[in-house]
Amino acid sequence: MKKGFFLSILIPMIAVLTIAVAGSAPIAAAQSDAPPALKQLGDSFVQVAEKVTPAVVNINSSKKEIAGPMGGDVEQFFKNHPLREFFGDEFFKRFKKEGGGSRGFQQLGMGSGVITSPDGHILTNSHVVKDADEIKVTLSDKRTFDAKVVGVDPESDIAVIKIDAKNLPVAKLGDSSKLRVGEIVVAIGNPFGLNQTVTQGIVSAQGRTNMGILDYEDFIQTDAAINPGNSGGPLVNIYGEVIGINTAIASRSGGYQGIGFAIPSNSAKLIMEDLTKDGRVRRGLLGVNIQAVDESLAKSFGRTNTDGALVSQVIEGSPAEKAGVKAEDIILKFNDQPVKDHSHLKNLVGKEKPGATAKLTIFRNKKITDLNVQIAERTEKAVASAKRASSAETSSELGIDIESIPNAAAESLGLKEGEGVRVKDIKPDGIGAKMGLRTGDVILEVDGKNISDASTFNVAVAEAKSNKVIRLKVQRNRAVLFMATNIG
Repeated sequence: MKKGFFLSILIPMIAVLTIAVAGSAPIAAAQSDAPPALKQLGDSFVQVAEKVTPAVVNINSSKKEIAGPMGGDVEQFFKNHPLREFFGDEFFKRFKKEGGGSRGFQQLGMGSGVITSPDGHILTNSHVVKDADEIKVTLSDKRTFDAKVVGVDPESDIAVIKIDAKNLPVAKLGDSSKLRVGEIVVAIGNPFGLNQTVTQGIVSAQGRTNMGILDYEDFIQTDAAINPGNSGGPLVNIYGEVIGINTAIASRSGGYQGIGFAIPSNSAKLIMEDLTKDGRVRRGLLGVNIQAVDESLAKSFGRTNTDGALVSQVIEGSPAEKAGVKAEDIILKFNDQPVKDHSHLKNLVGKEKPGATAKLTIFRNKKITDLNVQIAERTEKAVASAKRASSAETSSELGIDIESIPNAAAESLGLKEGEGVRVKDIKPDGIGAKMGLRTGDVILEVDGKNISDASTFNVAVAEAKSNKVIRLKVQRNRAVLFMATNIG
């Protein structure tokens, strides 16, 4: 900061201090005249801070440096970090060394954590400690310990670490399901290395999803000041209970701009228990690819609202297929809990334990019915299988995404069931865009071959590529037209 700035602050401060010394009685009188409600509110913040701050720790993580001009893997770590967009480049530059090929430890970053057991278990963010070779934890009483990782879950950005200590102060995890929008909350952590910083705000929103930060998202949004270094620290209610773990900020500068996100304590607690017990999280798997129901889709299926999750594809051999779930089903409830959207369903299924039987309430052909499904375990192999199935609906050759046509939409276009595929999305610089394809077009034929689904479409496109030219028969609204171009 510039000297002028400090002077502009210090001079008024000196004036205030002079007045305070000369006339302490009026100030004391003013304090005694403070409205009881304001005094009670102020005291409550003090009590919350005194109750929780001792259980908040500072975490510094570092990684063994790889020889090379840019630090090798460490440089790649910073380049591809999933939260870089939210924290900004300056945050990452602050915590890594410049240039050089020297060996040693290179700091990955700093964050916060909250002690959850007297013997040293600490709840924090996965991105604070993941891939670290050395973790240093500093307590509120200035003692420093080496920590080991008990378990990390990058999909939820939750981690548990452990230090060798006894009789530590512990923070109580509250019930985040009782949280209300507008409720006063306090964030505690170590922003920019400023230990034990307390900031206050309100709950701005709940259930924030589709942020593109994590695989499983159900964020509490708050305007309590959260900055780099707050990650992993607690978001606390007025009773001194931890109701969230601060995780990310929406910022263009890398600093506080009034929008912060915290993982609800109920979700963090479940993950913490799994990590502490098994070192990993076991999540449920249904075996479907799902999407949101927008107004147009809802209308095409004969629905008046956009609640639920639309099944775009059922994975072969999955629990969903065995239970009788079909593409174009809309899942309205999971174990009698209403499904808000596709992200909500993903979270509900993920929390279900593998092997459990769940009840699905689905909307199919304008009728509502229930199905029982035995939940499987979400594994890397299962996820890869689902991604392969999903990618079958993308034509990288033409630069378009395609989808099956719902029965109701097919009827409105005068098409038979299973006739054609609909263009869902188009890359502006792809072959499809250059040919003149538009979103909503129905591709009926490729080089004279009838198209009934994504598989037949992709096979026909592959054959056309070998012939170096492709011709499409397309229906746009009720009109039919042909398009052709070179390919391959």
